[in-house]
Amino acid sequence: MKLPTEIFGEVVVVHTPEELTDDNATQFEQFVTSQDCCKVIVELDSTESIDSSGLTALVSAQEALRELHGDLKISTTNKTNRKILELTRIDQQLEVFESVIDAVKSFV
Repeated sequence: MKLPTEIFGEVVVVHTPEELTDDNATQFEQFVTSQDCCKVIVELDSTESIDSSGLTALVSAQEALRELHGDLKISTTNKTNRKILELTRIDQQLEVFESVIDAVKSFV
């Protein structure tokens, strides 16, 4: 899996695919954890469908990055995705920001 990324100093921003589901969750997690940086922001604005496998991949990727002394944070203005993160309480484990810039600043 190849996804668009941006680098802000020591932070990499990964733009998620249209769907983050059982079909691609494992590949997504592997992509996120294989970046040169261990501080990762997952930007969910373009994602229209997230299932339990996608949510599990986000949490598993965060755990793997934390073992490398990094972290994973979420950026999204997509109201549906924010609601999914709230309802599943994933937002209590992963920090969620309104903008990529706010998420990047949180690493400083």
